[in-house]
Amino acid sequence: MDRLTAMLVFTEVARSGSFSLSAKKLAMSRAMVTRHIDVLESWLGARILQRTTRHVSITQAGEALLQHSRHLLSLVEQIEEESASQKHELRGQLKLTCGVALGQTHVAAILTKFVSQHPHLKIDLSASDDVVNLIEERIDIAIRVSNTPDPMLVARSLAVCDSVLVASPGYLEQFGLPQQPQDLLEHRCLSYANFGKCVWHLTRAEQHVEIAICSYLSSNETSVVLRYALEGGGIAMQPTFLVNEYLKQGKLSLVLPDWHPPSMHIYALYPSRRHLSPAVRALLDFLVLQFAQPAW
Repeated sequence: MDRLTAMLVFTEVARSGSFSLSAKKLAMSRAMVTRHIDVLESWLGARILQRTTRHVSITQAGEALLQHSRHLLSLVEQIEEESASQKHELRGQLKLTCGVALGQTHVAAILTKFVSQHPHLKIDLSASDDVVNLIEERIDIAIRVSNTPDPMLVARSLAVCDSVLVASPGYLEQFGLPQQPQDLLEHRCLSYANFGKCVWHLTRAEQHVEIAICSYLSSNETSVVLRYALEGGGIAMQPTFLVNEYLKQGKLSLVLPDWHPPSMHIYALYPSRRHLSPAVRALLDFLVLQFAQPAW
């Protein structure tokens, strides 16, 4: 069997601590993962992993092999990228992460366009609102909505992310349209657990108010809050990139349109400006162009 592939399998098992998760990640059977590990152990004449029914740990020999494997795989990736750049082709795999809602509405389509221009490039996109360590997870780019990006990362601004208050026409017909921010206290409000869960900050010209809302539904996933609002569950604060189409279709209506929640920013975050691969540079430039087009 190919020892280079076996090293790739070994590094993934070491990272995840699971044969099953590694098999899923690498799109191969668990039995094949086991065979690759057996090949390395036979080659070295030493056990590199201690396996029980519930736990996988790395032996001392495995730790030494892990460092060499990572170095060798990085070198192979560099050689492939340099060879591809000479042919003006992008090759290899890019690992990205982004929020679920942004991934569903825009990032997936943008990446589809990018890959169509670079057919030899592979994309591994993790859609999650959880904050992950880009270095530990070997992620090339994270696309996040924030006003306080991690200062340890390089942040490239892609777009301003505005939010609005919305509700379904059916809800407003039943409960009435708020005329001023204080009226929200009498309404069923829906909140995003990671932003404005209990207090909504609203601004109109020089006026600033804080409304301690009574949240009838809170979720850590923006799309869940949106669905609840579409079904007539209440008033929600939502990013415009998520609700613009529903507003155009009349499925949602603006609430207090003169009052504006704080704006956020969409960033492309990456660990360092040094030693960026051609593929990462190309994708960053492509993201800037694509995010400049929609009416956010």
